[in-house]
Amino acid sequence: MRPYNWSYSQFSQFNQDDSLLLASGVFLGPHSNSSGEIVVISLDTFVLLSRVRNKPYDVFGCWLTETSLISGNLHRIGDITSCSVLWLNNAFQDVESENVNVVKRLFKIQNLNASTIRTVMVADCSRFDSPDLLLDSSAPPGRVFDLSSDSDHEEEEEEAAGPAPVHTESWRRLLHGLLDAPAQPPLAERMLETRVAQLLAQGRTKPPEGSAACARDKLLIFTTGCLTYSPHQIGIKQILPHQMTTAGPVLGEGQGSDAFFDALDHVIDVHGHIVGMGLSPDHRYLYVNSRAWPSGSVVADPMQPPPIAEEIDLLVFDLKTMRAVKRALRAHRAYTPNDECFFLFLDVSRDFVASGAEDRHGYVWDRHYNICLAKLRHQDVVNSVVFSPQEQELLLTASDDATIKAWRSPRTVRALQAPRPRPFFSWFGSQRR
Repeated sequence: MRPYNWSYSQFSQFNQDDSLLLASGVFLGPHSNSSGEIVVISLDTFVLLSRVRNKPYDVFGCWLTETSLISGNLHRIGDITSCSVLWLNNAFQDVESENVNVVKRLFKIQNLNASTIRTVMVADCSRFDSPDLLLDSSAPPGRVFDLSSDSDHEEEEEEAAGPAPVHTESWRRLLHGLLDAPAQPPLAERMLETRVAQLLAQGRTKPPEGSAACARDKLLIFTTGCLTYSPHQIGIKQILPHQMTTAGPVLGEGQGSDAFFDALDHVIDVHGHIVGMGLSPDHRYLYVNSRAWPSGSVVADPMQPPPIAEEIDLLVFDLKTMRAVKRALRAHRAYTPNDECFFLFLDVSRDFVASGAEDRHGYVWDRHYNICLAKLRHQDVVNSVVFSPQEQELLLTASDDATIKAWRSPRTVRALQAPRPRPFFSWFGSQRR
């Protein structure tokens, strides 16, 4: 990708039938400004089909359908306030008519306290009914906050009433009250910006549509936050069937809805810095690498998040119940501070889960018994791991030591090295001679 001014590639994903490859990387623009870019490559002709800008670059991008992908864009509103827009893009963008959409806005989400949306992925709800592994969900619930309305009646009232009106005089009195109230300490500039942004969003945020997830729906999953730039929350937004196509009004039409933000359906707070996520093969369980904050820590400045642990917790969440299941898996470690964290890709097979680490090892756990099975050595940080889709006991690890290593389980090694019995007819023929 050097002819396209890429500094480096960072993520790739095949579509469901393995006919197209999505690859994302860091793009060097004018004046050395860096941004992300996604390309789609045909695996039949190895021709580059489309290029899509992606900001910030660690949104990574992902497939939604066989021929459509999700990218992101970031718009600054204030010093620490912004909004993320998630776009649906056609993989094939060489259309003949200007009235045919190749891109459509999916969601527009407000970001507070220097947070942004990163690491998007899609879970397919149709796979939930045939799970590849049933985990024990009797563990106490995790930190899950459902942001939808408490009842259908409340949702109907909100829709009927429409967005709350915003009056200039009301805002003026509110701001004077915040700034001049003698009983309260003066607000810091960043705190004031966050307060104002929250109040503005109250009348400009569309509530979740409120329908129960069905087998045709998909869940958009990403990292986000509300207290600091460090990604410490997992946002979940339901994608309905009618949203899975770029068909509809062409861009520039129907702009009335642009004044509104979209509310999240669920938010999971992990109370730590998220450094990796991965889905189980049945898409029901979400595995999360997290470096925990100290217990009871308080974020006073969004630009100074709490220190993070060297131990990495591998958390598991059931996307059907939105609850934490099992206890956290531990073994791998990381050492970099908040602003230098490595993203450590992980992968999940039917029986195993694997992750990279900053301690120069890859790790493999048993999903049934929560025990660490293997510690795979490299000479530098292990960034990514992946199981073979055909054989879960074959694992690849990629490291900053510029190597990719293939690992087999001891059982498969013994099976490959065992002497093979000679065919009966071959043995019978040799005896006659």
